[in-house]
Amino acid sequence: MSKPEFFVVPGAGDIFRKELHFSSAVKIGDRIETSGQGGWNDSLQIPENIEDEIAAAFRNVELVLRTAGATWAHVVHVNTYHVGGFPPIVNETIVKLYRQYMPNHAPIWTQVGIEELGLPTMRFEIRVTAIVQWSIRVPMAPTCTLPFDRRALQSL
Repeated sequence: MSKPEFFVVPGAGDIFRKELHFSSAVKIGDRIETSGQGGWNDSLQIPENIEDEIAAAFRNVELVLRTAGATWAHVVHVNTYHVGGFPPIVNETIVKLYRQYMPNHAPIWTQVGIEELGLPTMRFEIRVTAIVQWSIRVPMAPTCTLPFDRRALQSL
């Protein structure tokens, strides 16, 4: 098993590491897990507009991924956390950003509605899992003739 390697992004990541003792991401082998990213700037200010907050959170994820050696192209799993329910503009904004950042694939996604997040003005948080290298091996099926030939299975 690979040894975990922890990453802290400059700015907000430094603040969180110092004040709350957590890292921005961890890489174990080819897998990268990010901590939750909000729509903050380096001073931990959150935009008033929810669309801007979501877009800033996506940019923060991009920075964390880049720091850990990945991109949005490597993202396979997303969790998003929402305060205030799921008004249409929230999903519309997220889907627009998914298509912008991941035009060639659609990750798995879990949305969770919650009462509050880590900063009082936050309404949105996102965390992702990325796989930076992977190899898909698909075993070849044995050749058999139709109608079904049980002898083909016996040779396996």
